[in-house]
Amino acid sequence: MAIQFIDLKRQQEQLSEDIYNNIRKVLDHGQYIMGPEIKELEQKLGSYVGVKHAVACSSGTDALLMALMAYGVGQGDAIFTSPFTFISTAEVISLLGATPVFVDIDPDTFNIDPSMLHKAIQALECKSREYYPLPDGYEGLRPRGIIAVDLFGQPADYDSIVKSVETNDLFVIEDAAQSFGAEYKGRKTCSLADISATSFFPAKPLGCYGDAGMVFTDNEVLYDWLASIRVHGKGTYKYDNIRIGINGRCDTLQAAILLAKFKIFQEEIQEKQTIAQRYSLALKATPSLKTPHIQDGCLSAWAQYSIVSNRKDEIMISLKDAGIPTAVYYPKPLHLQDAFSYLGYNPGNFPVSEEIAGRIFSIPIHPYLTEEEQKYITDSILSAVQ
Repeated sequence: MAIQFIDLKRQQEQLSEDIYNNIRKVLDHGQYIMGPEIKELEQKLGSYVGVKHAVACSSGTDALLMALMAYGVGQGDAIFTSPFTFISTAEVISLLGATPVFVDIDPDTFNIDPSMLHKAIQALECKSREYYPLPDGYEGLRPRGIIAVDLFGQPADYDSIVKSVETNDLFVIEDAAQSFGAEYKGRKTCSLADISATSFFPAKPLGCYGDAGMVFTDNEVLYDWLASIRVHGKGTYKYDNIRIGINGRCDTLQAAILLAKFKIFQEEIQEKQTIAQRYSLALKATPSLKTPHIQDGCLSAWAQYSIVSNRKDEIMISLKDAGIPTAVYYPKPLHLQDAFSYLGYNPGNFPVSEEIAGRIFSIPIHPYLTEEEQKYITDSILSAVQ
């Protein structure tokens, strides 16, 4: 049995007519950058998540970068974020000359731990490593904001995060690269913070056939900045540059593809709920496996279905032999990456992130897995641990 980790081919077969028709429209009008499909996509996705403004851009990374630029983040600014995520979350902080301050994760959700966030903020305010691990040069840093990551499709605990920052006048950015379509206490992701950013990389819950992203906000001033930053700091016309920006424009072809895929997106989200429930029902009683924990009031977009086990390596080998692909997100936390060695963090600084990184692996979850394939996957896992 040949199983795909994410089966874009099956999805394309279902949507091929709509996708081809949308692409033909773009080829006919020839507006390959920022064509009319961009505005249509922004309106539809903004309405879907429940915010006033959506700004399509060139990638999820640029979405985060633009969000930080809209706040004028730069040297001397400390941005709190998780070490258990993809590098782009912290990379954009460093690109602007600011400093990532890492905060350990909750052992059940793998999202930033609000209690640890509170400790980290207090430690930086007091300029003391006695309270919490801080990066080198912390004495000269001022707390500015937080990038909370909705890891594997589940929203972070935003109510608790906001409580941690409301007395410190910090902004919150939602990194929803993995959670588009998820919900938190009745609200859609990409509406849970001052600015939210998502990615349309092909493997994301809503993915295109290249790179693209989007930024969301209800704030009129931030929206004006974001729209300008996206096009080289544009003012009233092309050669009026009123601020430093980036080339963050979205390709029209990618927007056309996303419009076709968005038609069935909610159905796909619902189908993944069913698959995740089947997985957990089959696996949760096995002592050597820890299945995903979804917080009360939350709905995951299931970008990944991740299992924690001390027997990770042998399970992954057994699944490979059975023709079942797996992946590890993320084998080395960011504070241990060479790229961030200048921060001076050490092994043991964020023990939960380090422990989870050594024990976690992900199995296929996409809307086109048949029940037979799902059972084959869970049976293969159970066979590996017996």
